[in-house]
Amino acid sequence: MAEFLAKNIRNVVLVGHGGEGKTTLAEAILYNAKAIDRQGRTEDGNTVMDFDSEEIAKKISISLSMANCVYDCEFGSAKINLIDTPGFFDFEGEMRLALDAADGAIVVSGLGGSVSVGTEKAVDYCIKNNIPTILFLNGTDKENADYIGTMRALKEKYTTKIAPMQIPIMQNEKMTGYVNVLNGKAFMFGDTKTQIEIPDNLKEEYEELKLKLVESAAESDEAMLEKYFAGETFTTEEIIYGVKKGVLNGSCIPVLAGSAVCNKGVFNLMNEIVSLLPSPADSKTVAAKDKNGKVVEIACEEKAPTVVKIFKTVADPFVGRLSMFKVLSGVLKVGTSLKNVNKNIDEKIGALYFVSGKKQESTNVAHAGDMGAIAKLQNTSTGDTLCDASMQVTLPNVELPKPVLTMAVYAAKKGDEDKVFSGLYRLQDEDNSFTVTKNTETGEMLLNGIGETQLDLLCKKLKNKFGVEAVLREPRIAYRETIKKAVEAEGKHKKQSGGAGQFGQCVIKFSPYAEGEFLFVDSIVGASIPNQFIPAVEKGLLEALPHGVLAGYPMVNIRAELVDGKYHPVDSKEIAFKIAASLAYKDGCSRANPTILEPIYTMKISVPDSYLGDIFGDMNKRRGRILGTENHDGRQIISAEAPLSEIMKYATDLRSMTQGRGSYELEFARYEEVPPQQIPKIVEDAKKWADKE
Repeated sequence: MAEFLAKNIRNVVLVGHGGEGKTTLAEAILYNAKAIDRQGRTEDGNTVMDFDSEEIAKKISISLSMANCVYDCEFGSAKINLIDTPGFFDFEGEMRLALDAADGAIVVSGLGGSVSVGTEKAVDYCIKNNIPTILFLNGTDKENADYIGTMRALKEKYTTKIAPMQIPIMQNEKMTGYVNVLNGKAFMFGDTKTQIEIPDNLKEEYEELKLKLVESAAESDEAMLEKYFAGETFTTEEIIYGVKKGVLNGSCIPVLAGSAVCNKGVFNLMNEIVSLLPSPADSKTVAAKDKNGKVVEIACEEKAPTVVKIFKTVADPFVGRLSMFKVLSGVLKVGTSLKNVNKNIDEKIGALYFVSGKKQESTNVAHAGDMGAIAKLQNTSTGDTLCDASMQVTLPNVELPKPVLTMAVYAAKKGDEDKVFSGLYRLQDEDNSFTVTKNTETGEMLLNGIGETQLDLLCKKLKNKFGVEAVLREPRIAYRETIKKAVEAEGKHKKQSGGAGQFGQCVIKFSPYAEGEFLFVDSIVGASIPNQFIPAVEKGLLEALPHGVLAGYPMVNIRAELVDGKYHPVDSKEIAFKIAASLAYKDGCSRANPTILEPIYTMKISVPDSYLGDIFGDMNKRRGRILGTENHDGRQIISAEAPLSEIMKYATDLRSMTQGRGSYELEFARYEEVPPQQIPKIVEDAKKWADKE
């Protein structure tokens, strides 16, 4: 492949709701640019972007993938680096990583007459992060495609930002062609080379939209605004310049339409990618920090020191570990050594590739603004920065969705535990939106992710890539036990088996203790228990506390006061007083009105206004408490508290209640007493677990 400089590169990410044609659109773009010989289909499992076995099986994208092509048009020759992303909400982290790396986004939306959740989330994210965006309304060939209704819904939500670049030519309620608002040319789908006259019934609408487009272009540039108020007319080139500037500053979102599967309107989209979306040279500088923590701006300049961002790591079955990169500045060459500033190690660039799905094309150099993959960087991970020694900077990490769904993970075959957890840790190189942790209280290994689909697919990847099976179960909850009244108990241990025996006797007063988890008080008067045996009493209690008297959960918030006891000058030993203390603990706590405590979590739930009532009602059913609400960026942020046992699957339930528009974060707050009616079930479940172990 020929070398391309930044001004002739377009780094574009395809985002949007699942199933609305992102991967199919990528196929059409690659086919039109002659990068592939035929246009694959998701249904047939032969697309460039979806090459993972699970993607082919499920017919959805589950991780970002990249391809490139060279496209020649009236606006010049450009290399287009395409990044296809999953639309399913469990893989939102992939979308965020891709958007952080690219210079522009194509939001692919269906024509259902409304704004889909995925479209809404993608556009909102692009607006919030000032990412230049084009909307492509896909599926004009489908039954019940509602272009007019969809445009109306978009304008209602995003008002003046929406800039229609086309007027649909409709026949039998289907879009069969379009009028280009920029240049006044009209085409029928299927024959973009032959221009037709603008239909009479669309001429008035064309003039109206052309005026609005001119206004949008003028508002993005002061000189053009003065010219507009002076009543002067704009050339097509000036309008394109103004719209492009509006796209760059986020005030304008051009809207195009077509059918990716039928390859209609895709050439038009490709032209606008080249003409309207910014090149890396046009994009804003990237803020980074030097070794002293000072903010520096990285500009996409060829002659600047080399700065490379690793935005994704994948495990290729043939090449091995591949680190997808973007050259932020300078030139990346094979054979050079760069400093991994995050790990403080040097990495030698052994092999460079330009990637197209699962295929790699070797190259010796990648210029500023370009994207590709580096092979076998063993110590470099997603988010790391590789720099020239003269320009050592770190880049801010992409804020990924926080894991909210937790499942316990076990090896399906006994003895494979190490293989399962080793495989999961290796999969974190590819997807760092999930974590693997150990619950020290229950002893379970926990898999924490965004949703059920993500966790299920991780288990399938374990089997496909590492040949080991894992099973997911609902995790045990780390309950605790305490007592509610004061009691006095005696523990006595006496053992005689020939020779020296064992004897220890202690009287302990147990009472609730709110100031901490455990307090031991020595109130022995006289010498009923010699001083050397008192630490043994405390040690015996400490060893007994992890095993509660109701369900075996750790005992907390308890005060133990040693008030009396007896000893034998010959038979008394440390072990005897430890055993006596544990006997007093079991007897006393079982009579001290024991109860179970459950973990309570605080929740920050973000939803649109219309779902407030549903959230309130649902939280009441979960024994939750609403602490308050506040409005932030047009969404309601609900503060609540709820027992962990009631929100184990809240990620799935919230998605169902809000059609995917809701999100939340969890944080442990404290332990509270379980309602009495819940205790028998908790005790029964604990016994079942004990029997299994």
